[in-house]
Amino acid sequence: MARLARLFCPDTPHLLQIAVLPAPSEADVPVLDAWARWVAQEAQARQVALHGWALVPREILLLITPPSADALRALVQRLGRRIAAQRGGGQVFEGRYRSALVQPGEWVLPALIWLESLPVRYGLAPGGEYWRWSSARAHAGLESAGTLNMHPDYWRCGNTPFDRQASYRRLLRDGLEASASSALQEALAGQWALGDRDFVARAERLAGRRAAPRPRGRPRKTPATEA
Repeated sequence: MARLARLFCPDTPHLLQIAVLPAPSEADVPVLDAWARWVAQEAQARQVALHGWALVPREILLLITPPSADALRALVQRLGRRIAAQRGGGQVFEGRYRSALVQPGEWVLPALIWLESLPVRYGLAPGGEYWRWSSARAHAGLESAGTLNMHPDYWRCGNTPFDRQASYRRLLRDGLEASASSALQEALAGQWALGDRDFVARAERLAGRRAAPRPRGRPRKTPATEA
């Protein structure tokens, strides 16, 4: 079966998942401080709005709004080259990166909570705000936002910085319902658009490809076929 082309839409948040191969030796253990710096630099250089990020040695998650498909590809390629140079060469990513479109107003905040909970899923931290290498601490008001581009959905968490940060800390600590986590993971696995019918239809129109999985089960017979 032919592989679908990558799903891209301008001015739309993209959730990215990059699987990283294990470092070949103890001397090449990933330096996450460098990774965080490179994510910020490469996004800024390509005018990619970086809304959220999380890093662990085996995975990179980003929520971004890229200006073009070329900018998105260049961002991932440059990260790969920098990590390869850090390790002394060789392949660093495990296959192609995965991406999904997420609808503003519906799925941006769940996507942020899901990606900033990455270290919790790996058993590396008791909560997202305790992990240095993600945007969780900036959203929670525990450190400067730096080059982070706060999404409008985050701004709607409260009228003042204190209100927004307190509200976001509650969201982060409460986590997502299992159904929301599954929806995000399935969207990444299939590289689909996650949102309502109008959002998916717009994604299909702009991308020129199917943006959601086909309904499960056999197609219904038409009356003519039944006859």
